Amino acid sequence: MAAPRDAEIQKDVQTYYGQVLKRSADLQTNGCVTTARPVPKHIREALQNVHEEVALRYYGCGLVIPEHLENCWILDLGSGSGRDCYVLSQLVGEKGHVTGIDMTKGQVEVAEKYLDYHMEKYGFQASNVTFIHGYIEKLGGAGIKNESHDIVVSNCVINLVPDKQQVLQEAYRVLKHGGELYFSDVYTSLELPEEIRTHKVLWGECLGGALYWKELAVLAQKIGFCPPRLVTANLITIQNKELERVIGDCRFVSATFRLFKHSKTGPTKRCQVIYNGGITGHEKELMFDANFKFKEGEIVEVDEETAAILKNSRFAQAFLIRPIGEKLPTSGGCSALELKDIITDPFKLAEESDSMKSRCVPDAAGGCCGTKKSC
Repeated sequence: MAAPRDAEIQKDVQTYYGQVLKRSADLQTNGCVTTARPVPKHIREALQNVHEEVALRYYGCGLVIPEHLENCWILDLGSGSGRDCYVLSQLVGEKGHVTGIDMTKGQVEVAEKYLDYHMEKYGFQASNVTFIHGYIEKLGGAGIKNESHDIVVSNCVINLVPDKQQVLQEAYRVLKHGGELYFSDVYTSLELPEEIRTHKVLWGECLGGALYWKELAVLAQKIGFCPPRLVTANLITIQNKELERVIGDCRFVSATFRLFKHSKTGPTKRCQVIYNGGITGHEKELMFDANFKFKEGEIVEVDEETAAILKNSRFAQAFLIRPIGEKLPTSGGCSALELKDIITDPFKLAEESDSMKSRCVPDAAGGCCGTKKSC
């Protein structure tokens, strides 16, 4: 019974992104627009190299550029005009590869038009980007093989697909062991009522199909991913009075999570780790997620799940991992894992972030005293 409705949603979304929206400024909420936040220098430079038309047709609710990308094979679910793909293609280098898949033919055509432009811009001998017209919940039909990618990314697209479990299942299938799904999307504070779930504009604006945030952990566990790791979160605002009336008391947040696929082998106890440094753009400090920050040379105590992820992922060579109690060589300090609640609620993180910004007092240079980076 759900199939006809799903097909109708797919058609509405294709129309919205292929015909209604011509540029990101046409959006009626900030749900599909990245909130400004500090961006590493190497990523800012990569963004500046993307062709103007590709950038103008960009819609996204986060920055899906994870760390340590050299030589990786990356798949972008819902790649749109190709902005994120072209940024990632610079960062993986000529030995890496980026594939983008999108169901809107017009968007894929825009992306493909600039393959040669970006290859020449980066000084590559051959393009390391491929675009596919297809569905992110049917990656097999698009020819994407099992365990073929190191990383899967997605920027504000999974909410547009009715069958979210199938999307996550397919991402899990194509990831290598130790790989991760690093994605930004929109989440709700409660289960959505029928009026919102059937509203065409709210679907197109990434709100009508948003997942109740607690459901992500349930789906991840069912599929086999490690528990979701919250990275960033921002509250979404509505710039349309009519849409505000329809939404009522429901709140929305854009959040970035990372889901790792790793075997159950690895540390089964809490460990001490030292970040060796050297990851491009994060040489001295690696903000792994909202709960863990690693400084070069500093001992950090981590839980068994985090230790297993670091040991079994592409980050393994960047860390020295030992059981607690074993002496570690270090020139830095020591940071124990405090007995505190790990933040998993994106609404809580977004509110804390907003509260921190509101406490900022502008200094003479127009920044915030002591907290410039947070603002």
